[in-house]
Amino acid sequence: MSRLLSAVTAAVAVLAVAGPASGNERMPAERWAIPYSASPTAIPRCDNPNVLSRIQNRFAQTESEFWASTMTIAAFEHVRPIGFRPWGLDFVPRLFCTGTALMADGRRHQVDYSVIEDASIIGWSWGVEWCVNGYDRQRAYSPACKMARP
Repeated sequence: MSRLLSAVTAAVAVLAVAGPASGNERMPAERWAIPYSASPTAIPRCDNPNVLSRIQNRFAQTESEFWASTMTIAAFEHVRPIGFRPWGLDFVPRLFCTGTALMADGRRHQVDYSVIEDASIIGWSWGVEWCVNGYDRQRAYSPACKMARP
């Protein structure tokens, strides 16, 4: 934890000295004080079982705890990537994916998600943000999960 705090402090110091980027002076994420590898191998593929399992588990937990629902994702179909680092080099590396979630009730819903380098709790590993179309009850990714895509 102290290592992470030291790294964050160093990053703030570097940014304070360098000042804000203007024009074409942007710095690729892999040259930051806390660098990213920016390699597709640093994050799992869209169809990785660990990624899909994490989405399934968190979806079920959210439905149960916040919406008193027993809905779960039974399986995924047609999973594919739709973009890697689409916003350029100066953003945290993300792999954007889409697919179909086969729900426990037999219905199919589009699921959009991104696998993000160093975005797990305290930045230890990769993380995932997801949206199942029709289940974005707080409209965090409205309209129709569009904000979960590049």
